[in-house]
Amino acid sequence: EVRLVESGGGLVQPGGSLRLSCAASGFSFSGYIMKWVRQAPGKGLEWVSTISSDGVNTYYADFVKGRFTISRDNAKKTLYLQLNSLKTEDTAMYYCADHDGNFRGQGTQVTVSS
Repeated sequence: EVRLVESGGGLVQPGGSLRLSCAASGFSFSGYIMKWVRQAPGKGLEWVSTISSDGVNTYYADFVKGRFTISRDNAKKTLYLQLNSLKTEDTAMYYCADHDGNFRGQGTQVTVSS
């Protein structure tokens, strides 16, 4: 059974940081390009970042460049997203998924508020 389980979300003040994790199981994680997407209240899914299967290449949406960092540990079958300099507009449910959208976790809530 394919599983993606996100964790690490929470309530943080503007300017704060969080580190999201996504634990994968049930498929060959190291062979998959992975991504993070998010969904703010009342809005559609929004792509955030993608990482190549070997972790060498990373890509970011313009609105997170310089603030978020995607990484992965294939030995631990875990995907990460470091969120720094958080803004209120970053408030959303964050999901990890494979590049093609075949698998997606249940999400972890990030709320940025003073």
